[in-house]
Amino acid sequence: MLATRSKRRRYSPSASRDVASAMRRRKRGTLRSGKGGKGGRVKSRKQAIAIALSEARKKGKRVPRKRG
Repeated sequence: MLATRSKRRRYSPSASRDVASAMRRRKRGTLRSGKGGKGGRVKSRKQAIAIALSEARKKGKRVPRKRG
C-alpha cells in the first residue's frame, strides 16, 4: 500500500504573498538581483521566484529547503 502524505501545505500563505509581490516588482522593473539589490534588473520569471523564496526563508517562513 502507498504511504500517504499529510495534507499540510508545503509553502506558508505568507511565502506565497512574498512570491506574488516579487512577481509584481519584476513586472514593474524594480526587482534586482545580487547582494543588497545592487545587481542587474531581473527579467526571468524563475529568477524572480527564486529570489522571493530565498527572502521568505530569511524571514523564517515555511518554505522547503533548496534542492541540491
